[in-house]
Order: sequence, then structure tokens, then C-alpha cells
Amino acid sequence: MRILKDFKIPNFKFPKLKMESINEIEEINIEENTSKKKNIKYETKNYKTIKEVFDEVTKKFAKKEFILEKFDHKEQFQEISYEKFRSDVISCGTGLNKILNLKDKRVVIIGENTYHWYVSYMAMLCGTGIAVPVDKELPANEIENVIKRSKASAIIFSKKKKEIIKKIKNNLPSVEYFIEMNSNEVLQERNVGIDYIIDQGRRIVESGDNSYMEIPIDPEEFKVLIFTSGTTSNAKGVMICNRNLVENVNVVPAYVYLDENDRFFSILPLHHTYESSIGFLLPMSRGSSIAICEGLKYIVPNLKETKPTALLAVPVLIENLYKKINENIVKSKKDKIVKSMIYLTNALKGVNIDIKRKVFKEILENLGGKLRIIVSAAAPIDANIGKWVKDIGIEFLQGYGLTETAPIAALTPEFEPRIGSAGKAVTCAELKILNPNENGEGEVLIKSETLMMGYYEDEVATNEAIEIIDGSRWFHAGDIGYLDEDGYLYITGRSKNVIVTQNGKNIYPEEIELMLGTIPEIKECMVYGKEQEKSKELLISVKVIPDYEKIEELHGKDLSEEEIYNIIWEEIKKVNRKLTAYKAIKHLEIKKDEFIKTTTMKIKRYAELQKDKK
Repeated sequence: MRILKDFKIPNFKFPKLKMESINEIEEINIEENTSKKKNIKYETKNYKTIKEVFDEVTKKFAKKEFILEKFDHKEQFQEISYEKFRSDVISCGTGLNKILNLKDKRVVIIGENTYHWYVSYMAMLCGTGIAVPVDKELPANEIENVIKRSKASAIIFSKKKKEIIKKIKNNLPSVEYFIEMNSNEVLQERNVGIDYIIDQGRRIVESGDNSYMEIPIDPEEFKVLIFTSGTTSNAKGVMICNRNLVENVNVVPAYVYLDENDRFFSILPLHHTYESSIGFLLPMSRGSSIAICEGLKYIVPNLKETKPTALLAVPVLIENLYKKINENIVKSKKDKIVKSMIYLTNALKGVNIDIKRKVFKEILENLGGKLRIIVSAAAPIDANIGKWVKDIGIEFLQGYGLTETAPIAALTPEFEPRIGSAGKAVTCAELKILNPNENGEGEVLIKSETLMMGYYEDEVATNEAIEIIDGSRWFHAGDIGYLDEDGYLYITGRSKNVIVTQNGKNIYPEEIELMLGTIPEIKECMVYGKEQEKSKELLISVKVIPDYEKIEELHGKDLSEEEIYNIIWEEIKKVNRKLTAYKAIKHLEIKKDEFIKTTTMKIKRYAELQKDKK
């Protein structure tokens, strides 16, 4: 649904490396840096609802910082405590219920990642109604469509969405209230500011009314409606219950140790389940803090300012950080030193001596200095990038899931990582492969406590996606992969993207795209089967957006389109030699505009191919 016509990863800038820490290796006390088994107990939780989590942790960590946000770019990050968050959520929920009568009604939340987004969402989960998080990048007509489809009674929106809401307001007579974030506007007809609601709700609570926190929450109750990104077809509404969400909180700590000393860095949009569940509900449950990134172009300075320990990201972001850091290493003429230090520190780590964070301190300082975990999800990533992240002293983990699994179904255990894998089934889930071929590959099926209730007002789609096998609900993920002997999942493609040759061979574009992604001259690419006029056989083709900056650096300025085409084609031919013949790229198209993408920066193949047909 989202079209990122102008989306561009910023040109990350890093200072020239000195690598002075290399000279200090002799001073390192080997005994102090000998890895000892951490006395950490990896265990699952057993919360029944998010409200139970909220009530417990906001009391336990009351005085601790929870949300860090810059409300003005020129100012410092402001810290908001768990105590204030608790008060604002209870006051907001009370106000929404008592003043606006929104209990058990549907409320759209739309806007950038900001404090009031967190407050609004939590107020819904703890006793107001059904939250409908909506992509802030949707055009006005699609926002209007989602509001109507969800039968929303109110819309909570940020100031940046005010103009769009104004445009569609008259088309939404069934919407009772339009609630603006960061506004004190008093209630006038259908308009009101959320700060006014919070203030009025607080007065009610202070008068002795504790009815909001006394509202019982049924774990099986429909609490969140999320419309999928629609990478392959029209968006479906995914119905999520409280149990689905709270199981993420319960099971992730079995694989990854997190506590009140951790700080998450929030880049991805909160309307997406990956960020709202793993980037919000999970750190809240552990007493961790969350630093909100100001925007893509501020990633590096914000990392340095807030010093996070955990980063949730999508492959395109990690890939670009990797490229820019390594380009900087080369420009600083430290590439040979870094390479040799990686070799040396890996050898030492093999004998339980870990000095990576000391040796690569300068590189790590560019990422804030305290980053210890990077989690990649939403799409496949080159295993070499994951290995490099681990080589410089950061644990690289991968997660797997979908909106329909709210979202976690598999995750890499930090105590037994396997780079290249999408992880092992989390403790509340099972994975199996449907009709595996001779290589063990087949469609991934998921059984999990996080599995959605079903698709909103679409019983047919629900029955197609969820199959009852031996009395259990198994979800057809649509991804192709295999499980190794230890239960680690490897994703090799997407069933809806598969290219089937005339002789029945299956080609998964993602496999080839990962290989093409190592070509410096290629910025982005999409492999697909191109229809031919006089043949039923699909032509294996690729659309490429060139990296013009890199091409200029490697091949010189003022190159013609034909010269750029030939440079990229020569590189593709090298990749072809590594592929079996039927997978080889036969056709190259240089793409002039940006790919249509989802919020998590995945290319919308269906939309791209439909655009070609038009």
C-alpha cells in the first residue's frame, strides 16, 4: 500500500578513522578480557495480557527513563520516565472512555514515531478499544479507505498529518472525534487535543475514579487491527488479540537477554508490528528505554547522542551502514589493519579471549559506542554482512515472522547464533516445511500462540491462509525455506514471487538478488520472470537502479547510459557464472525511477509488475 517514490537512504558520514586502539593491544589485560560464561538465566515469562505487563513494569521502574525524544531538533533529547508514561496512559484511557465514550470502539492512530503514539496505543491495549495503527505515508484516499474499512469512531493523528486529515474529514461522517497529538485544543464539536483529554482524564483519576485500571482484559479479545503492506496483493486487515502480542514479550527473553540497562533505538515505523511489538512492548516489559530517531538522515548523530544497546533494522539499512563504514575504512587507509585485526580477534575469541570491542572501539563509537545487538528482519540479508557485524564485536541476530504472527515466529538465540539463518522457532511456536523437495525446501508453515485471529471480514482469505492439521491451526507463510537438523530456518524465497520454468524448475528471485547485491555498481535490483510475446517461457530478467556515485568513483565521470549498462551487464555475467544455467539473468533493464516499496523497504513486486503492464 505504501509508495516510497522518493525514498533514499541518507549518505551516512563518518569521521576519518585513526584506529589508535590498535596500538593499545599490548596494554590489554588478557585475563580481564577472557570470556566467561555470563551468569544469565534465559527464561520465558508468563504474562497473560499487555495490561498486566504495563501495570507491573511501570510501577517497578517508575523513576527510570523510558522514552527519549527530541521535540525540537535544536534541543537535547528529553527523557520521559515510566512513572509519567503510566500516568499519561491511565489519564488518556480514562479521558477517552469517560469524556469521549470510546470504550470498545475502534480508534485509528496515525503519525510519526512520537511519545503520544506510544501513549495512545497503550491506552487502547489496556482498556479503551481496538487500536488501528495506520501507515503515515499512505496517500489521502488510502487513509480514508482504511478509516472507513475499519469502521473507526475516532482518529488520533500527529501534527504532520493535520492537513491530510482536514482534506478527508468531510468524507468521514461516522468518525466521532478527530484527536490531535501534542495539542491542548479543548473539545469543540468533533475536534480535540490529546493533551486536553489526558489533562481531563487525570482530573477524573485524581478525584478517586480508578475504573480504567479496573477494566478486565480478555487475552482472546480482538484488540488491534493492522492492514498489511500488500507487497504482493491488496492489503488485508489482520486481527490481533492481546494474547498474540503478549506472547512476543513472554518468549523473546528465552533467546535474548535484555534488562533495564538496555536501550532500543527506534527507526522503523510504529504502525508496523515488528516495531510496535519488538521495538516497544518488548523493551517496556524489560524496563529498557527507547530512543526515538528523528529521521533517517539523523541516524548517525542520534546514535551517538543516545548510545543505544539494541538496534532493530531492515536489511537495506544495515547494508548501507555496512557499505558506508567500509568505504570510510578504505578512505582512511585502514582496511588492511582492520582485516588483520578481524582475523586476530576471531582467533583469540576461539580460545575464549574476546577483545573485539576494545580493538574496534573507534568503529563502534560511530554507532554510539554501546551497541551490542543488531536484529535484522523483514527480508533476507547477505550472510557476509551479518558476519562482519559480528566480527567487529556486535551480536548479529535475525528474526522471522509476519504481521499475521504479530510478528515473531522465529529468532536467532544470542547464545547459539547461526548467521544466514532466520532463527529457530520461538518457544510458543512450531515450524514445519510443507511438501519439501529433494533439497528439503518447501513452503514454511507456522503454528504459534502469536498467530492472528484471522483476516478482518474475510473468512475466505482466512481459511486459505490457516489450515487445520491434526487439530492445530497452521499458517501458510508464503515463504519458501528449509530447516536444518537443529531446527534453524533458512528462507530461500517467497512462493508468490517464484518463477516457474517450462520444465518445472523453480527460481526464487531473492536468492539471485542477494548475489547481485554484492555488485558495488548496483544500488537496488528486482529479479522477475518477463513475459515474451512468442514464447510461454518466462525470460529471467532484472531491473537495476545503478549506484551512480560508486560507478563514478570506480569507472570515471560523464559515462553514457550505454557505458553504464555495459559495466553492470559485465558484472551480472560474472554472477551468472556462479548460477545454474536455468537461473541465469538473460535480460537487464536500467530503472530510471525508484521502486515502489512497503514501509519496511521491501520492493512491492506485484505493484511493479502491474505498473509495467499498464
